[in-house]
Amino acid sequence: MKNKKLYILAALAITLSSCGKELDKVNINPNATENAQPDYLLTGAIKNTVDAYWSTTNTMNSSSLFVQHWAKVQYTEEDRFIYSNSSFTSLWSTGYSQSITAFNKIAQLGDAQANPNYKGVALVLRSWVFLLLTDAYGDVPYSQAGKISDFITPAYDKQKDVYFGLLTDLKAAKTALDPAGKAISGDIIYNGNIARWKKLANSLRLRIALRIADKEPARAKQVLDEIAADGDTYLSDNTDVAQLIYLTSPQQNPVSALFETRDDYRVSKTLVDKLFALNDPRLPIYASKTQTPTPEEYIGVPNGSTNSEASALGFAKTSKPGAYFLLPQAPAVIFSYSELLFDRAEAAARGLTTENAADLYKQAVKASLKQYNISDAAADTYAAQAAVQYDAANYKRSIGEQKWIALFGQGLEAWAEQRRLDYPQLTASVNTVLNGKIPVRFIYPGTEQSLNGQSYKNAVSSQGADLLTTKLWFDAF
Repeated sequence: MKNKKLYILAALAITLSSCGKELDKVNINPNATENAQPDYLLTGAIKNTVDAYWSTTNTMNSSSLFVQHWAKVQYTEEDRFIYSNSSFTSLWSTGYSQSITAFNKIAQLGDAQANPNYKGVALVLRSWVFLLLTDAYGDVPYSQAGKISDFITPAYDKQKDVYFGLLTDLKAAKTALDPAGKAISGDIIYNGNIARWKKLANSLRLRIALRIADKEPARAKQVLDEIAADGDTYLSDNTDVAQLIYLTSPQQNPVSALFETRDDYRVSKTLVDKLFALNDPRLPIYASKTQTPTPEEYIGVPNGSTNSEASALGFAKTSKPGAYFLLPQAPAVIFSYSELLFDRAEAAARGLTTENAADLYKQAVKASLKQYNISDAAADTYAAQAAVQYDAANYKRSIGEQKWIALFGQGLEAWAEQRRLDYPQLTASVNTVLNGKIPVRFIYPGTEQSLNGQSYKNAVSSQGADLLTTKLWFDAF
């Protein structure tokens, strides 16, 4: 009950803080508080952002289809890549009008209240939001974003500059965060544990270092050298996982909320077949048994099916996501320990660190299984298979395929990593509309053309046509 009240109050605080400066001067409610509280703002901003990250629009209807974690068994247009310039407004509008605005305000309140831990947490979360935006769209407003009194039509920064700026912001965040400093409230991810926020800041720096590694290997190495020289730590076990654990309805996980009223999503055949091939113990966690008993028990839906093909497969003879993901309280993961270990393995494989890539890869595989309470014995057996073992001659394939499995549910992150590593190698259905290609970016919201037209035109001129198939700067191969 306490958390439900927090969510409601936080949502109100976000609404009040999202107005522009001039609008605030006109719309003054004499009966309302003039001073937003950072704890309520923090709760609301986290909830809104994570909801968007795990939402139907940004995950189930797009990125999770692109990486073939999910598929559609009805209304299959999105699974055939039929979109409009209004299809991808959610991440943009939530990111800019709610999340970034709120995190900027929390950082300001941290300064005003002489509590740098609020500012540090806000910088970490704001950096994550900007990372989601640039990974999805490419060039985006960054340096002028969230400053409505100064920039009504913010310029788009090049993706490289956004990544470099975020590395600077995250370094500032980890410096501001002090476990021995003032406490914070309203933190529904780490419950005020500032040491874990520092670990997350460094883990995000590692994630971004790998985003830029194909284009800027020297800068990527510099980032990791700085982290090592400062004696900083990353997420260190599964208790450090950055996640929002939901409550019961109406504050439930977005996947659970979706399946209360709809039944048109299934687990992809690509993923189910891979899990079968590897005797992967995560299969009954990621997928449900078919409602009508079948010899296979678990049956995925081929991505890109036509409506008639999907209808022929049927609802009862195809697998929904597993019960774990359908629970109202299912956690929405932002950054897992297994991802951190895969990242460290890749950094070692690239020669950016001197760690043991093969050992870290094995730890990563087992950490993913342990995330779902799979036994040590089962994890050891799985990791010992020849098809799972690390291949130093093709580290991108080993890490890419296992990371793809581990990131199930995190559609946007799984999509970013599949584009960057080019594994697993996925094939588009003949029914799709992009000449055999899979989307490699979100198209900009159509409102940008009318409301921020010149900045939009400059971005398209710099980055390339505003199409689903225009590769982004980080997507080097």
